Amino acid sequence: MDTQQKEILSKVPEVTLVFWIIKIFATTLGETGGDAVSMSMNLGYLVGTAIFAVIFIAAVTAQISAKKFHPVMYWTTIIATTTVGTTMADFADRSLGIGYPGGTTILFILLMSSLFIWHRALGSISVETVNSPRSEMFYWVTIMFSQTLGTALGDWAADTAGLGYGGGALLFGALLAAVAAAYYRTKISRTALFWAAFILTRPLGAVVGDFLDKPISQGGLNLSRYSASATLLTLIALCIIVFSHKPAKQAH
Repeated sequence: MDTQQKEILSKVPEVTLVFWIIKIFATTLGETGGDAVSMSMNLGYLVGTAIFAVIFIAAVTAQISAKKFHPVMYWTTIIATTTVGTTMADFADRSLGIGYPGGTTILFILLMSSLFIWHRALGSISVETVNSPRSEMFYWVTIMFSQTLGTALGDWAADTAGLGYGGGALLFGALLAAVAAAYYRTKISRTALFWAAFILTRPLGAVVGDFLDKPISQGGLNLSRYSASATLLTLIALCIIVFSHKPAKQAH
């Protein structure tokens, strides 16, 4: 199979600056959207998780069944992972009483286990090798764990560690900047740097999302979760419409 055919089979996007911008918008939307359902609608974390889990399963099924890369479908699935990650992490941390340290530790172990099993099973965890239903399944399970971990990590930094939303945003923004610097100035594995950045964008989105909708007395802007979510969804849609999106080049 030649390179052109392999590119057609790719259903994940090329990693560009626009990719990371949309990813941060999506993770922030995951926080405001998840909180809108579990808190503003008073459905609770468990019911919210069940709702978003159904959406996540449906989105992943459609994504894996698709024959080619569809930007809208891909980012819908990303949003589904980040919303279910928000409510799942909140349910574990708050309703089950595990707490942020416990939840973060468990989710970190699950994420590392997913990456390890994926690598052992297929030989690579690079997005350039995501070209089959099996590799896609590993890809999406790993992403779901990373999104859930990011929620717990963001809440831990902002609340338990006492950094607040602004301090948390600065921390995770600085860590992302360090990953970017490592990408351009070192020979560290690009795959490792990709997953490091992918994980770190989620807690950044978590603290930014909380900053937008939490009460002023808690350091937030007290914006409506519904309006904040609608604004973020509009920004994502504009990025998808305005900018070109190509599938990732596959390893060959």
